[in-house]
Amino acid sequence: MLSEKSTATVRATLPAVGAAIGEITELFYTKLFAAHPALIRDLFNRGNQNAGLQKQALAGSIAAFAVHLVEHPDTRPDVMLGRIAHKHASLGVTREQYAVVHEHLFAAIAEILGEAVTPEVAQAWDEVYWLMAGALVAIEERLYAEQQVTAGDVWREWTVTGRVEETADCTTFRLTPADGAPAPAFKPGQYVSVQVELPDGARQIRQYSLSSPPGSPVRAITVKRVRTAVEAGHDTLVTFGGAYSNHLRATAAAGRLLGLRTVGVVRGDELAGRPLNDSLARCAADGMRLHFVSRSRYRAKADPQALALLLDEAGASGAYAVPEGGSNALALAGCAELGHELRSAADVVAVACGTGGTLAGLAAGLAPGQRALGVPVLAGGFLSAEIRSLQTEAYGGPVGDWSLAEDFHHGGYARVPAVLEAFAADFESRHGLPVERIYVAKLLWALTALTASGTFPHGTTLAAIITGRP
Repeated sequence: MLSEKSTATVRATLPAVGAAIGEITELFYTKLFAAHPALIRDLFNRGNQNAGLQKQALAGSIAAFAVHLVEHPDTRPDVMLGRIAHKHASLGVTREQYAVVHEHLFAAIAEILGEAVTPEVAQAWDEVYWLMAGALVAIEERLYAEQQVTAGDVWREWTVTGRVEETADCTTFRLTPADGAPAPAFKPGQYVSVQVELPDGARQIRQYSLSSPPGSPVRAITVKRVRTAVEAGHDTLVTFGGAYSNHLRATAAAGRLLGLRTVGVVRGDELAGRPLNDSLARCAADGMRLHFVSRSRYRAKADPQALALLLDEAGASGAYAVPEGGSNALALAGCAELGHELRSAADVVAVACGTGGTLAGLAAGLAPGQRALGVPVLAGGFLSAEIRSLQTEAYGGPVGDWSLAEDFHHGGYARVPAVLEAFAADFESRHGLPVERIYVAKLLWALTALTASGTFPHGTTLAAIITGRP
């Protein structure tokens, strides 16, 4: 993808560019908004700009793309590009806007790095930019074509026809097209952009996942009020996880959407000098600052003094700390909402388990007669006690009908032996669905094996919750 000459130049200058990328993006946005003030009014999220999250996201995505070009020249970081392109398409970004970004971004690079930006360096990074921009434009224009809309023409007026207070923190809004035309089709899990005019005339945009079932003539979005961290005066979240942690990814994405800074303490200091894997690159692209620590220090975080020192070194001593895996009483309230959505959908609802929080909340939200089944992806047999403890903290005692299917961890966390890889590849081939290996493959393997052994009575309906990324 990247020419041989530019690859050598980018490899040599990555440390300098990476060290200055924060200053570069800061100056870039200053120049961009000075030249195009309408962008901060009607396109960019003001909260994310004020918190510095958009700057971090841009810096992370550019750095991750450049590292991938250098380290994996025969492939492309399609997962990261796909996420960015879907976000851009949801905002109506067009091909022409990439030239505007290029103008102000490279002006900022030249100003910050000065004489270090030789013609050769400028040409190499210019090639990186246009490779990334070209890939994004191609994906975005395909997305527009699939929806049969003109590039950038993505907005449609909708009418709020109902409002339901689901909980003290969650409100569902029911929407129908204002022109009376049928609502367009959508996919499960799809999110939409909602643009609302503010008192000063600006039209700010937020994204929400659709919570209505596919095929419904009404669209619904459920908005959750962020309370605990924000009301306590925190503007930063800090949490913990391994190199493939779905929880780190989810926290980074939540911070980006909610205008909160995020810091991820990552297990394994040997990862600090290596290119980021796809999972950590996604965290960085969403604005999360990553801090790598040794495995022994990571394990010691249960000690309050060790945790305080760890947070201080990570620059997060005043941040709101979310536990590893996000498992606490507050998390169970959110996971219980998932159970509410799946009432009457299946007899058994199964989910892969890391720290047990999702299963603990899911079981509490299901209806009587439904059962939650957890498939631990770690060895050790410790989860039953953890789940009971979490439910006791949240509800005062055990809640719901749940059980664990042990012995499907295939050797432990992140272990993917050949037989599991072959199973996942076969599943993908037969069903056309991507299978994440760390969590989802083990869940599907367990359900297949349990079904074959007669564990579920004939006629039992199963639902598998996909918690891992594709």
